Amino acid sequence: MLAVRGLTKRFPGVLALDDVDFTLRPGEVHALIGENGAGKSTLIKVLTGVYRPDEGELLHHGEPAAFATPLAAQGAGISTIYQEVNLVPLMSVARNLHLGREPLNRFRLIDFARMHREAADTLREYGVHTDVRRPLRELGVGAQQMVALARAVSVNARVVVMDEPTSSLEPREVETLFGVIRRLRAAGVAVLYVSHRLDELYAVCDRVTVLRDGRRVHTGPIAELERLELVSLMLGRDIGEVRAEGATRFGADHSAGREPVLDAAGLTVPHKLHEVSLAVRPGEVVGLGGLLGSGRTETVKAIAGALPLAAGRVTVAGRPLRTGSTAAAIGAGISLLPEDRKSEGIWPGLSVRENIALAILPRLSRAGLVSESRIDAIVDTFVRRLRIKASSPRQPVGELSGGNQQKVLLARWLAAEPKVLLLDEPTRGIDVGAKAEVQKLIDELAEGGLGVVLISSDLEELIEGSDRVVVLRDGAVVEELAGDDVTEDRLMRAIASAAEEAAHTGPRAGPDEPGGGTAVPAESGVPGRPPAGERDTGPARTGSAHEKRSREGGRS
Repeated sequence: MLAVRGLTKRFPGVLALDDVDFTLRPGEVHALIGENGAGKSTLIKVLTGVYRPDEGELLHHGEPAAFATPLAAQGAGISTIYQEVNLVPLMSVARNLHLGREPLNRFRLIDFARMHREAADTLREYGVHTDVRRPLRELGVGAQQMVALARAVSVNARVVVMDEPTSSLEPREVETLFGVIRRLRAAGVAVLYVSHRLDELYAVCDRVTVLRDGRRVHTGPIAELERLELVSLMLGRDIGEVRAEGATRFGADHSAGREPVLDAAGLTVPHKLHEVSLAVRPGEVVGLGGLLGSGRTETVKAIAGALPLAAGRVTVAGRPLRTGSTAAAIGAGISLLPEDRKSEGIWPGLSVRENIALAILPRLSRAGLVSESRIDAIVDTFVRRLRIKASSPRQPVGELSGGNQQKVLLARWLAAEPKVLLLDEPTRGIDVGAKAEVQKLIDELAEGGLGVVLISSDLEELIEGSDRVVVLRDGAVVEELAGDDVTEDRLMRAIASAAEEAAHTGPRAGPDEPGGGTAVPAESGVPGRPPAGERDTGPARTGSAHEKRSREGGRS
């Protein structure tokens, strides 16, 4: 269906792809994996007409092809779903679904009634029940991703490229996606599937290609590889070393100080938060657990001044903080790493250097003049410390892989020397190697006395990395787990009991869900459907940070 032979692609100072061979067959789901910066995105962009190869050839149905633009690739039956939703947020849901191919009436004008009817019927198949006339931006991220999926599949494509399609989906939506993939496979459509979630790869993929440092290191049936072998191929490390490191890189318990460095009390935001209170001590990692739409992201945004409070107070190191002001929060020592790095984090057109320096420019300036040498010294320090892969600090950050963009964003806030670090999905969409590096860094920051609030959809990451977990439901705290109670079983029971209470009493004060309904992940065994505003809590795992640390004598 689609293939490349001897593909090489260069950028200034970077060999992105080096003599890569790749074949995608009709009716197969082919996994493409590798570390961030391995060349996955570059290969996809060559296949879909964004880039032209420097060497090698592209074959479409066995014949040489050259797609000058993404539109030309779409015309050849190749459709792409990107990790970051690539739609028009101000347009309606229906317009986004039919953009460029709107149904027309006999006067050659858009037939809105038909378009709305067809859009509602199409999205219903994907579990999205909403008014298709509303702006797309009013939907949660998960629902927007399903709209992008429906659009990509509904154009009668013969090749569908899915780049981290489940990064913003809840478990029920993931199952819907897998059902769509199986239908595509049965219809002879070729699916190229990119994901860092190994569970998903083994659930739906037939073959796997592994890229490392721009070269293809393996292609074959995925069922013939155990998971540790797959990770070993990605990282280029011995399988014994990978096995010894365990699932996460979180280490020993953090010795928390006595007085809280962050004390948030009675945080209330209409329709989002209801009297949320939490405290974080120096050297402590406090996790926020809960279902999708439970208010985790809203809590950290309220603390960071990005959501104005109707009531409540925030104290940092004993000093009251002027709430509703991000500048005041940053000045007081609060840094927020947002979940959506594309729209709320990086400036893609600016360089790595400029993105890292943004938050510290006032501190580095005298009489309005900024010291370039001090900026260079700080940027070089964090590029080395976080092992950011870029041709130079002057490279636009938008050209980096997702994992390296995440590291740049983390470097920005670490350079601000915060007292409290709020991490919303810090390992979202990054590979296992970069994920381990970020987890290890969180450990080191806590051991150095930083207060950390951690939100993660990976249940194992949340348990392994947190000293305490505050469980939220509908924008309110329902339980707090600490010490030996921070286990998978206790966390899932807390989440399930909160969901059962919601089923009987109805939503409390949580965020409105654009697609309808309240629920929990299928894994919990409690019926229902979670809102689409946040990500899922991930598959259930075993053991808490405290249990694992005591078993293994320290580093997991």
